[in-house]
Amino acid sequence: MIPIALLAVALGWGPAVAQMVETPPDSRFDLGTEQDRAALFDFLVRSTMEWDAFASLPEHPYHRAHPKGIDVVAKMYRYRDELIAADTEEKLWFVLNKISNARKDTHLRVTPVEGGLTVPDSLYTRLQAPVSFAVDFADLDDRFFFVADLATDIQQLVEGSVPSLGDRVLEINGRPVAEYVEAMRPYRRYSTQNHFWWRLGYDLNRTREYLPHDQFYESTLRLVLERRDGSRYTVELPYLDRGDIEWRGHGERVYPGFTRVPELSGSETYDLFFPEDASLPVILLQWHGFRADLPEAMDQLMEYAEANDLLDYHVIVDATRSGGGSRGAYAVQRLQPRPFRTTFGNLMVSEATERWVERRIRSIRARPSSARETVDEGGWLLDWLENDVRTAIREGRRYSNDVPFKLAHLPKWADGIVDPAPVHFRGKMTVWLSAHSGSHLDQFGSQVVDNDLAHVMGMSAGGFSNTWQTTEVLRFPTTGQPIVSYQWSLGHSLRPNGEILQYNPAEVHEYVPQTRENYFDYHPRLLDLTLTRLGS
Repeated sequence: MIPIALLAVALGWGPAVAQMVETPPDSRFDLGTEQDRAALFDFLVRSTMEWDAFASLPEHPYHRAHPKGIDVVAKMYRYRDELIAADTEEKLWFVLNKISNARKDTHLRVTPVEGGLTVPDSLYTRLQAPVSFAVDFADLDDRFFFVADLATDIQQLVEGSVPSLGDRVLEINGRPVAEYVEAMRPYRRYSTQNHFWWRLGYDLNRTREYLPHDQFYESTLRLVLERRDGSRYTVELPYLDRGDIEWRGHGERVYPGFTRVPELSGSETYDLFFPEDASLPVILLQWHGFRADLPEAMDQLMEYAEANDLLDYHVIVDATRSGGGSRGAYAVQRLQPRPFRTTFGNLMVSEATERWVERRIRSIRARPSSARETVDEGGWLLDWLENDVRTAIREGRRYSNDVPFKLAHLPKWADGIVDPAPVHFRGKMTVWLSAHSGSHLDQFGSQVVDNDLAHVMGMSAGGFSNTWQTTEVLRFPTTGQPIVSYQWSLGHSLRPNGEILQYNPAEVHEYVPQTRENYFDYHPRLLDLTLTRLGS
C-alpha cells in the first residue's frame, strides 16, 4: 500500500508537499525509473477504486453495452507492464489513456498539463480522407461500416475505383475490420457499444490524437470495400486538411415539407422548422445541444409560439445529432404540458471529492454566476455542499444524499417533480434519439421516457452521465514530477425511475436503427413515421 504522503505527492495536494516536490518550469520531463512507473500504476489502481464513482455491476447491469460485465482492476492490470516499460513520453501518453479508458466512462479524459509530458504536435494534425463512413446497426452482432458521403471532387482524388455510397468496409490499411475495431477499442472513451461504434465510424477517415499514428495510419487510407452485389475492390485515398474538403452532403438532416425559420434559428440550442402546409399543426426543432443559451433560446421560442398561436401544435425534437450540456428540464417544462420527475444525482465521498467540494464552494462564493446550471445562481447547490455533503464526509458515508440533479431546478428537499412553465406547448411531443452522443442528452431522454412525456423513436442515446468530474494533476508518487491531467467521476446520475443512468440509456419506444438501407433518407423516414402516427 502506498503511504499517504506519497498519495499526496501523486496529486500535488498539501502546501508543504507541493513545495517539496515543485518542478522547475524550465526542467525537462523526467520519465522516472521502472520503480517510479510501478508506483504510479499502484496509485492509479488504488485511487480509482477509492475515488471513482463508476457504476459497478452489483449496483446495475451494463444494459447490453457490456453483457459479460467488466472488471475495472483486471482491465487496468492489462496495461501495467506497458506502463512500467514506457520509455518515451509518447508511450506513456498512450498507456495512460488506455488505463483511464478501462473505466468505460466517455466523460473521463487524459489531457496534457504544464510541466508534464509533451504530446507531439504531429498527433494533433487535422487530416481527413475525402470519404466519410457511418455504421449499420441492423444486426447488433454484425455492425459494419459503410460509405456515407464523398467529397465533391472525389474522382480527382482517389486511386483506383471511386467508392459507391453504401459499400461495406472490409479492410482498413491491410487489417480486417474486426481486427481494426478491437485494436482501436482500448484507446477510445466509450460507455456503450453502440456509442463506441457510432463515434468510431465518424473517426474512421480522420487522424486523432488518442491513437498512435504509426500503428493506425499510413501516408494514405487504403480500403477494401464490398459492393452490394458482393464484388470487392480496393481504393486508396489521400489525407487532406479537413477545411479543404467540400462534401456532397449525403445523409445530412433534411425534412421534406418543412422550412427553416430564420428568426428562430442559429442558436447553439436548436433551429426551428415550420411546415410548408399551413394546416399541419406541427413544429420541428433540430436540436444541437443543451448549451449556455438554452434558457434564452427557449424563452424566444415560447414568445414566438404564443404570438403565432402555435401552443396547441405538436412538437418534434430531432436530437439525433445533439450534444450534451445542462438545463434540460427547462426545455422539457416548455415543450409539453405535464408535470414530470427530473433526474437526481449524488456525490461519492472520497479524498478527491473533498478537494473538489472545497474548490466548488470557494468558486460559488466568489462568483455565483459560476454555477451557471442553476436557476438561483448556485444558492441551493451551495447549501447542499456546505451542509449535506460536508456532513456525509464527516460521517464517513460512501455517498451523499440524492438530490434533484445539481440543484439546477429544485432545492435539495424537493421530491423532484417539476411543473410545466406557465407558457408551454399543449400538443404531443415526439423525440428522435441516436447513439451519437449522451451526457445531458441521456438525462433528457430519461426524463421524457421515464415520465412518459413523449413518443421516442430511433436509437437510445450514448449511455453516459454522471454528476461531476474532478480533474487533478497526476504526478509520480515517488518524485512529484507532474505528468498529465487525469479525471475521476464524482457521483451518479439517477434516472427519474431511480436507476443509475451510466451504461443505462432510456430505451426508445419505437426502435428505428440506422442502417445503410435507410441512412440516406433516415430523417425523412422518421418524419414520415411521426406524421403518420400523429394522424397528419
